[in-house]
Amino acid sequence: MATKTDRRDRTHYLYIAVIIAVVLGIAVGLVAPEFATELKPLGTGFVNLIKMMISPIIFCTIVLGIGSVRKAAKVGVVGGIALGYFLVMSMAALTIGLVVGNVLQPGEGLRLTDAVKEAGQGQVAAEAKDTVEFLLGIIPTTIVSAFTAGEVLQTLLVALLAGFALQAMGNAGQPVLRGVEHIQRLVFRILAMVMWAAPIGAFGAIAAVTGSAGLDALQSLAVLMLGFYVTCFLFVFVVLGALLRFVAGLNIFTLFTYLSREFLLILSTSSSESALPRLIAKMEHLGVSKPVVGITVPTGYSFNLDGTMIYMTMASLFIADAMGNPMSLGEQIPLLLFLFVASKGAAGVTGAGLATLAGGLQSHRPEMVDGVGLIVGIDRFMSEARALTNFAGNAVATVLIGTWTKEIDKDRVEQVLAGRMPFDEKTLLDDGHGTPQEDVGVDVPEPRNEAEVPAKV
Repeated sequence: MATKTDRRDRTHYLYIAVIIAVVLGIAVGLVAPEFATELKPLGTGFVNLIKMMISPIIFCTIVLGIGSVRKAAKVGVVGGIALGYFLVMSMAALTIGLVVGNVLQPGEGLRLTDAVKEAGQGQVAAEAKDTVEFLLGIIPTTIVSAFTAGEVLQTLLVALLAGFALQAMGNAGQPVLRGVEHIQRLVFRILAMVMWAAPIGAFGAIAAVTGSAGLDALQSLAVLMLGFYVTCFLFVFVVLGALLRFVAGLNIFTLFTYLSREFLLILSTSSSESALPRLIAKMEHLGVSKPVVGITVPTGYSFNLDGTMIYMTMASLFIADAMGNPMSLGEQIPLLLFLFVASKGAAGVTGAGLATLAGGLQSHRPEMVDGVGLIVGIDRFMSEARALTNFAGNAVATVLIGTWTKEIDKDRVEQVLAGRMPFDEKTLLDDGHGTPQEDVGVDVPEPRNEAEVPAKV
C-alpha cells in the first residue's frame, strides 16, 4: 500500500506542472502572439500521442469486458439503454441551448465583412458526412485498418465481434483473453509514460490558442462566449447533477473531484479525446463493470455530445442574428434537428463542432455559411467548454447506465470517492481485480460485480 501511495504522490508533480504550463502559455500568447502561434505543433503532437492509444485501449477493454459476461444479451441491453439515454440527453441539450440563445440574442449589432465570409466558407471543406456515409463508415476495410484509421466506432465494432467470438469459445478462448489482458497492461503503461509530456503539450496548445485569438476577438464576442459557458455550466451541474443524485445517489462535485485530473487535461488540450483512455480506466476502478464501461464510453464519445449540441444551437442563432436574418421558432427547430443528425457523422473529428456547424448549414441553410467566420476566432476557446461538457456527460452516463443495469459496485464507489481506494496512476489498472485469467477451469469467467453477488440456489 505504501508503494502505491508513493507512486500516486509522484504524479502530483505532473499536474502541478500542467497548471504552470497553462499559465505560462496564456502569458506567452498575450505577450508574443506571433511566436505563440508557432507553438501549436507541441499541443497537436501531444494530443496525437494520446489518440494513438485510444484504439488499442478500447479494443482490449471491450474484449475483456464481453469475455467476462455470462449472457451475450446483457451487452445488447447495455447498448440499447445507452443509445436511448444519449438521444434523450442530446435533445435536452439542444432545447436548453435554444432557450438561452433566444433570450440572449448575442449576434445583434455585428457586421459581416468579406474576410469573415471567406473564413466561414473555408470551414465547409471539413463538412460532416451524411447519415448513410456515416453508418457505412463504421465498417472498416479490414480488421487491422480499424486500428490504423483511428476511427473509434470501427474499433468498437471489431472489438464487439471479437468479444462475442471469444465468449462463444468458452475455455478455448481463455488463452486469448489472457493475451489481450497482457496487451492492455502494456498499453496502459505506455499511456502513463506519454502523460509526462502533458505539460509541454498544454503549454503549446494554450499559447497557440491565446496568440491566434487575442483580446479583440474575446471582447467583441464576449456575450456569446459567456452565454455558452454559463449554459454548459447549468446543464452539467443542474441537469446532470440532478440525474446523478436521483438515480445513483451521488454528488456530482464528488465525482468530478475524482476526475479532476482528466478535466485539467481536457482544459489544457481543448480535446475530450485526450482523457478518453483515462476515463475508461477510472470508471472501471470506480466500480462500474467492464462491459458497461467498454460499451458506454466509446459510444458516448460519438453519440453523447451534449456540449456540441448546445454549441451548435447557440452558434446557429448567433449567426442568424448577426447576419440580420433572425430565424423564427419554426425555422430554428428543423435546422437544429438537421444539425443533431449531422453531428453524429462528425463524431471524433478534431474541431468537430465548427466543422459540423459549417457542413450542416451548407446542406440546410447555405446562405448562413458566411456567418460561420464570425466565430472562427473564438472557436478554440469555446471548444474548451464543449470538450469539458462532453466529457462530463459521458462520465455521468457511465455511472447512470451502470446503476440502471445493476452493473456497479456501490460499496466500491463509496470507498473510491472517499479516497480510501486510490487510483494507481502508474499502471492505470487494478491488479488482480476484474480480470479473466484467474479461473481457467471455469467455462465463462466471472465479472467484477457478479462475483460479489452470492449465487441463488
